[in-house]
Amino acid sequence: MGGEELEFIRQAFDSNYIAPLGPQVDAFERELAEYVGIPYTLAVSSGTAAMHLAVRLLDVNPGDDVVASTLTFIGSVSPAVYQGAKLTFVDCDRDTWNMNPDLLKEVLEDFKKQGKVPKAVIPTDLYGQCVNYEQIFAISEKYNVPVIADAAEAMGARYQMMESKRKKKGIDNRGLFHSGVGSRAAVFSFNGNKIITTSGGGMLASEDGVFIEHARKLSQQSREVVPYYEHVEIGYNYRMSNVLAAIGRGQLRILNERINKKREIFEYYKEALGNVDGIEFMPEASYGRCNRWLTVILITPEKFGADRESVRLALDVENIEARPIWKPMHLQPVFRIETQNCKPKALNRSKNAYTARVSGGEVAEDLFNRGLCLPSGTALTNNDLDRVINTILNCRKSK
Repeated sequence: MGGEELEFIRQAFDSNYIAPLGPQVDAFERELAEYVGIPYTLAVSSGTAAMHLAVRLLDVNPGDDVVASTLTFIGSVSPAVYQGAKLTFVDCDRDTWNMNPDLLKEVLEDFKKQGKVPKAVIPTDLYGQCVNYEQIFAISEKYNVPVIADAAEAMGARYQMMESKRKKKGIDNRGLFHSGVGSRAAVFSFNGNKIITTSGGGMLASEDGVFIEHARKLSQQSREVVPYYEHVEIGYNYRMSNVLAAIGRGQLRILNERINKKREIFEYYKEALGNVDGIEFMPEASYGRCNRWLTVILITPEKFGADRESVRLALDVENIEARPIWKPMHLQPVFRIETQNCKPKALNRSKNAYTARVSGGEVAEDLFNRGLCLPSGTALTNNDLDRVINTILNCRKSK
């Protein structure tokens, strides 16, 4: 916590608004809209809830197609499954670790040949790095497919859009836009592990006010504006509480400070490990500025002398938590992946797996096999970072 959260919480208690809705929620929505440069926002209970509202409002129904990043957290794609959609996963590129625009173009062209138009493209801003929005938007617009930006990990991350016809909203003094700007809808998360947190919560943002007002209605059980409870469509209990919004307001005030600290942590690790044979760091895209939510490395065992899992276990022995990067969606047992001839790919799948497709996948698989997320909390001291660094180096020395 940064300190100001307690004052906003006190205001929430003084106002006697504790349950969902209230002045803190209204203020959090306004302040976040101003920060990111997307005019209409809706505070909800989680990033997944925000994503669910987005796909619902894009009329995703059973049998519809949705295209998404394969290297992501499952909350990015599970709402499309809630709606009965059939997913096509797109591999990442090595320059950004985000959705490969060339593969996206191939996928959408294939759909066009089949006479189909997917209901949405959902690219993920992985570990706080913006996708190549300029290319993603251009390709998606060509095939008339709306983009839902999964910016759950990317609060404060920014990107450059050189040749956009879009209005200059949310642009900073470096000529950069906030993650999600220009999309049909953007999804943010304030889960306990994110760069700023409300302990649990999310935000849906859009340049379309009608879209957000419909989402607002759905998030409140779709109650009609009458003096009794009447419903003409099914909604959800997705609103954020006034108390959690108060925390979010305090957190938002220290977001830039958090980003600077995250980037300092990345540079500290890179200074110590960047020249070690067999260790690579997640690259920063040339078109933007990553928030460095997590510092992530790749370990090549043939060069380093130990593999990713050996390093992770060595850190665990020292009571240092590190994790592999996201397991790609096309490798998840919950999805049964079809090959080009539509026969299920022979992998360990759960009994009730959902059928999906994948374009590429080899890059994401390699990153998963070699990738390790290092401790990146902003409370870490240099001594803490040195413990991590020395433990990693000791793995190499023991070879």
